[in-house]
Amino acid sequence: YGIAFTIKMSPKAGHDIDGYFSYVVPPLEGFWWLPGTNGMDYARKADFQWISCIRLPEFVTREEFDWAVAEASRKKKADFSEAEFLTVEEGLCVQCMHIGPYDDEPATVDAMHAYAAVQGYELDFSETRRHHEIYLSDARRTAPEKLRTVVRHPVRPAGA
Repeated sequence: YGIAFTIKMSPKAGHDIDGYFSYVVPPLEGFWWLPGTNGMDYARKADFQWISCIRLPEFVTREEFDWAVAEASRKKKADFSEAEFLTVEEGLCVQCMHIGPYDDEPATVDAMHAYAAVQGYELDFSETRRHHEIYLSDARRTAPEKLRTVVRHPVRPAGA
């Protein structure tokens, strides 16, 4: 969040970004995977690997991102050096709003997969196409049964 807010507030810091427009910082997102598998095995949660990210507007270039990392590190006295500038080409997906605890997601995922199959699609997990979650609720301030999470899985036409 520190980097995203630094970019958002850059005009107040006197830093001009070409094409800048005021925007709301989007929610936290996560890409999850299990090494050596296609998809998710919820029985192996301890083995999950993940990347957390925040979507940035198109006007944010690598150079502006690097500036924000340095500026956030300086102002917040924190180490943001591990942050990466990623471009994700997500492609065709099926998604669903999951409402409830994260541990209850498998039922939502099963329903998504069934829906995709009925619509003529199959799952398309790969090294670059992963289980994707968008966290619309702040888990620190929201009761587990009220958490709202968009769950997104990559698909392709069946048999493709």
